[in-house]
Amino acid sequence: MSTEIEPFYAIEIGQMAYRMQSEGRSVIHMEYGQPSTGAPKAAIAAAHGVLDADPMGYWESQALKDRLARHYAETYGVAVQPSQFILTCGASPALVLALLASFAPGDRVALARPGYVAYRNTLKALNLVPVEIPCDAGVRFQLTARAIAALDPAPQGVIVASPANPTGTLIEADELKAIAEVCEARGIRVVSDEIYHGLSYVGAARSILEFSPGALVINSFSKYFSMVAWRLGWLLVPEALVGRARAYMGNLFLTPPSLSQHAGLIALDARDELDGHVRAYAKNRDLMLEALPKLGLNRIAPPDGAFYIYADIGHLTNDSMAFCKQLLADTGVATAPGIDFDPVDGRHFIRFSFAVSTPEVEEAIRRLEPWFAAYTNGHKE
Repeated sequence: MSTEIEPFYAIEIGQMAYRMQSEGRSVIHMEYGQPSTGAPKAAIAAAHGVLDADPMGYWESQALKDRLARHYAETYGVAVQPSQFILTCGASPALVLALLASFAPGDRVALARPGYVAYRNTLKALNLVPVEIPCDAGVRFQLTARAIAALDPAPQGVIVASPANPTGTLIEADELKAIAEVCEARGIRVVSDEIYHGLSYVGAARSILEFSPGALVINSFSKYFSMVAWRLGWLLVPEALVGRARAYMGNLFLTPPSLSQHAGLIALDARDELDGHVRAYAKNRDLMLEALPKLGLNRIAPPDGAFYIYADIGHLTNDSMAFCKQLLADTGVATAPGIDFDPVDGRHFIRFSFAVSTPEVEEAIRRLEPWFAAYTNGHKE
């Protein structure tokens, strides 16, 4: 069993994009899944006050954990205890904690392919075995209960994500319930990445906790709450695993930044401002879905949430990394190569993030239309 992992290829695209910017080129960053907006105004104001009044230190905010417990009751109708929350330095450490607290070296954990690059690579780095289930447009690139039930032998765990990265697709409530039932029957631990909750265009996303109280849930202030650089997230664990997860947190990561915890508490009540961001993303989504067929990109699953579109470019290339580099060099539009999300078929896909501003989406479309027309004409048989 190897702990060797592949690089995060979108970072290489991003580095190329920033080099171009430093040389005076105009670049539109659609390669990263990060909001173009800042933290809520009230959260920033609270942070200014804390900087003047609080020397800060290693700390875990009880008020924030209490507020998160109320959030789950209000949003999903589930009762959880504040003590079940492990506050983390973003969702990435929460993923590490979830896997360490739940599994032993050599355990097999199923996940969708395509899926977020760090699932596969973090599993491998922790001496766990990723069991990737190919999921195509026919199932909207999402795991199904049937696919999990067909695994033989049953894995020790499964990672679900709804909305998902790179596709933005949701798992419908009935299917999520069926997944929970299959996993319960087969003794499979569920880890649910719910980082894109709040970013939905077809109805609210459902939490796995509505169907599987013993699941672990990962979330963060980076996406809906627009606080990427504040590095604040949480892991919600069943009570039986709290002690184990806290031991790993204390030894590996200590605590998240105190300043971020103060700001995050305020951000949880900034819904009007944050929902305004979601309306802007919805407009961006509509613009992209209208434009993509004009670029010849017809094979997608329209995103239900998050802020991504995963587009099939197999008719144009067999090398999505080279394609993204050429696209960036020629147009200044940075995108993510599909090989990050799918090591088998990802060479035929790219991911667009529409979390940039609406004027940037409009400008990107203006640049992409002539480029795709010329590229398509140059690759006709």
